[in-house]
Amino acid sequence: MREKVKRTFLNFESAIENLKSAIKETTKESEINDLNVDGTIKRFELCYELSWKMIKVYLEDLGIICKNPRDCYKQAKINDLIFNDEIWMEMIDARNRLVHEYSLNFSRIIFQNIVDKYFNVLEELYKEIKNRIEQDY
Repeated sequence: MREKVKRTFLNFESAIENLKSAIKETTKESEINDLNVDGTIKRFELCYELSWKMIKVYLEDLGIICKNPRDCYKQAKINDLIFNDEIWMEMIDARNRLVHEYSLNFSRIIFQNIVDKYFNVLEELYKEIKNRIEQDY
């Protein structure tokens, strides 16, 4: 199981770095480019999916079973992997809305939330898991 945790972590790490790069690239421009915003949102979606799968695999290794994002984020909070569960619950709703809502205005709101809030909590999870892997594995 430990190999699965490490493999999942490497995928999550790569997604975090890609999202960080997209945010940096998109926000450095004086005028935000729609294509860059869309790319950042897609990278966020990947990070979101990998975040709950990372939690799922890590907790399974500890004997804790969770089967969906909401349950995994609740268990992550209980086990001190994440700290601001309100933002995580907000991300679930945002991700679900992204699948069904295609307006430019909504995508700009989500983009701004990614920059202002979502990336920070994803990065906190990344750092927490990285510390634990380095200590325990």
